[in-house]
Amino acid sequence: MTDSLTLTRYKAWADDLFLSVVSNVPTADLVAPRPIVFGSLIRTLNHSLSMDYVWKCHLLGKPHGLTSRNPEHCPEIDVLVETQNKIDKWYVEYASSISEPELNEFVNFEFIGGGTGKMTRREILLHVVNHTTYHRGHAAGILYYLNIFPPTTDLPVFLQQQAIGT
Repeated sequence: MTDSLTLTRYKAWADDLFLSVVSNVPTADLVAPRPIVFGSLIRTLNHSLSMDYVWKCHLLGKPHGLTSRNPEHCPEIDVLVETQNKIDKWYVEYASSISEPELNEFVNFEFIGGGTGKMTRREILLHVVNHTTYHRGHAAGILYYLNIFPPTTDLPVFLQQQAIGT
């Protein structure tokens, strides 16, 4: 199994576990203004989802159509969870189907804020996983503030569970 496949499977597992807790948070707490860059718990999660979509489009060589890293439209939590699960599944399937030489291919893209970039497909997959982990940490901080204890979504926990087949 490639590192890219392991990491995308980890991301799907961690997102599913984390969002299973967040989906039970009252709507008022999901949308309440918070002193974080995206303004609320649900908008933080929507940012992660939106950027997953942007990077998917970059990998496919398609336009994403977004003009902001914090899109105005933010779905309800049930729609966000369903959409996140679908895009996570796409990333796992992508990582399982791509060859080693393809992982080393460069992808040229434009940043939403302006400017151009170039990364390998492998680097993009690594970034997608790392980016979501970073913002899952922001969201976990909000949950702690609400006296809700998020699940442990560390990579070693995932790897251990995979090793014992759970």
